Amino acid sequence: MSHYHDVTAVLIDIEAFMRQIGCWDPVAPAPEALRSEQPFSVDTLNFAQWLQFVFIPKMHFLVEQRVELPTACGIAPMAEEYFRGQQLPVTGLLTVLKEMDRLLGGKA
Repeated sequence: MSHYHDVTAVLIDIEAFMRQIGCWDPVAPAPEALRSEQPFSVDTLNFAQWLQFVFIPKMHFLVEQRVELPTACGIAPMAEEYFRGQQLPVTGLLTVLKEMDRLLGGKA
């Protein structure tokens, strides 16, 4: 399998797990919220929104364009912190986020 295919498969898994645990928002945030320049858009979005409305679309775009993918990623630790204490079954989501970190050269 190509690297792009592997990344696409993990993106699909991320979305599936987010839907499964009820963290997939049916309504997009305001366009202004998506223009944040802060890491993870912490000033305008929560982490789940950032995954859904920033990270996943951006990664799909990069894959579709067959451009160079990021060579470092560290979203699993951010997810662990965000979901800590929320009483959601996030094990599967955290596993696929760690896989994305691994695929993009980050530490899982």
